[in-house]
Amino acid sequence: MFTHILVPLDGSALAEAALPPAVFLAAQLNARITLIHIIEAGAPSSIHGERHLTQIEEADAYLREIGARHFPAGVKVDRHVHAAPMKDVADGIVLHEDEIAPDLVVMCSHGHGGLRRMLFGRIAHQVAASGTIPVLLIQPKAGDHQQPFQCRRILAPTEGTALHAKGLAAAVDLARALSARLELVTVIPTIGDLEGRHGTVSRFAPGATQAVLRMETDQFQATLSAQARRFSDTGVATGIHVARGEPASGIAARADAVDADLIVIGTHGRMGPEGFWSHSIGARLLARTARPVLLVPV
Repeated sequence: MFTHILVPLDGSALAEAALPPAVFLAAQLNARITLIHIIEAGAPSSIHGERHLTQIEEADAYLREIGARHFPAGVKVDRHVHAAPMKDVADGIVLHEDEIAPDLVVMCSHGHGGLRRMLFGRIAHQVAASGTIPVLLIQPKAGDHQQPFQCRRILAPTEGTALHAKGLAAAVDLARALSARLELVTVIPTIGDLEGRHGTVSRFAPGATQAVLRMETDQFQATLSAQARRFSDTGVATGIHVARGEPASGIAARADAVDADLIVIGTHGRMGPEGFWSHSIGARLLARTARPVLLVPV
């Protein structure tokens, strides 16, 4: 499980929304924390009325204060300020993977300054596409970014492919480590939701396509039931749900229905930015839910 958590911070209150989940996971998993700040080249001194850390000493003092204020004494907290200003803050964090060697990145998807630009097409793609480090994205609502984090229910989308298998494995491990309930969900598309080659085939053979989709629904019901029994036998309480519709919307709806504290999903790696986001259910899911999403790169 995760033993070293990297938390990028830029000095803004919204970016600090990553702290409660990091605190929770560090305490529950006995993981150490590294707080990191990348000095941004040409950055203004303030953004939207909040300070923007542009000086090494100020950034180091800020990270020290954050570590002392948010993390209990038993959690080891390191800090790192990249002193040489960088035009691309996202690149700066990715370049520190080998040096800092985290196995999880926890960050806010709506931070200010460099962090505001990291999510779509930047840090989430770069880290996930590296194929090595899962990224936990926290999407806070205005005014509640310092709410305590807990993880009682984990939602794991699965469809039986290698992509989802890795996300499912991470979800099972987390559920076991955190004594959380695991909710498995599979969303079978309707004819109107099919894309690409499958969408083309459905237009020429709608009856056959409907029959195949009904058969897949029955098969996944049986598959998820078997998985749930297996996980429950190992001490992980597990529920299942098979739905029909557009996958990302169906996953988001199920997360709301079970009040999931975390969604864990596998994502495509080693693809170009446009390909990554256009073909990734994970990217679509982020646009449809405000719940924390753990992207596990394959």
